[in-house]
Amino acid sequence: MWSDWLLHIRHADDPAHEQALHAELKQSAERVLDGARLAPGMTLADIGAGDGLIGFSAIARIGSSLRVLFTDISAPLLHHTEALAVQRNIQDQCAFIQCSAESLEGIEGDAVDAVTTRAVLAYVPDKTAAMREFHRILKPGGRLSTAEPILRDDAIEASSLRKIVEGLPDKAGDNFFHLLHRWKSAQFPDTEEKILASPIANYSERDLVRFALDAGFAEVHMEFHIDIRPAAITSWDVLLGSSPHPWAPRLGDVLANQFTVDERLFFEQILRPQVEGRRLVTAERTAYLTALKPPR
Repeated sequence: MWSDWLLHIRHADDPAHEQALHAELKQSAERVLDGARLAPGMTLADIGAGDGLIGFSAIARIGSSLRVLFTDISAPLLHHTEALAVQRNIQDQCAFIQCSAESLEGIEGDAVDAVTTRAVLAYVPDKTAAMREFHRILKPGGRLSTAEPILRDDAIEASSLRKIVEGLPDKAGDNFFHLLHRWKSAQFPDTEEKILASPIANYSERDLVRFALDAGFAEVHMEFHIDIRPAAITSWDVLLGSSPHPWAPRLGDVLANQFTVDERLFFEQILRPQVEGRRLVTAERTAYLTALKPPR
């Protein structure tokens, strides 16, 4: 699931969208590295490394003396990232460890100078346990730097849509709000109970601060960024073939499995001109958090 989404579904196997998305993610990764304050000779643990964006950017920034531990829960992603390291001839600086963020097996305590994550804690059920593991593996004086999407508002919007459509008659499937809710509720929890049970929606940016403090971190700093801008997806095919996070089905799958033929035609008639006419906007919410493991 993780490798398929990150390497294919995230950008719908569209090279142009993949390039645009990479440029955007690169900016976020560089911000995370700024917060890590790396220096020559250090060891970085990049948790939930995915395709290696942060770790490879760190090596490019610091040079051959930096050692990077790439961890991920997905074996296929680790194999993919290791192959990229070999292509770049930097494999001697890298180690690849399969484990979850909540249990960083294979990394000793007080072993690394910095820990980084990007879009990792969002999918971890026990975020406090993960923070404690970050704290455990850091050397005294080591730094944590993270960038996490805050998806709670997306779930609240899906819940609001649910309340709207509950008061509207569904006239043979031709009510756009009913269909819009069907799409959004397939990708995000849409009731209070589902939100509370969902790792991606049951926390806020302020909770990340609390998790860090509870784990023993000091000098915690969090910046919450909200960016409302034109949607990056301007192709109907890309919208059909992509999804907003690894646990969400693609819109094309939602239409195929949950819509009738007439509903699909009606939905596309309304939404497709908005997409291709570049009239849609998106709101991205990201929490950047840095923290210090207190020196002894």
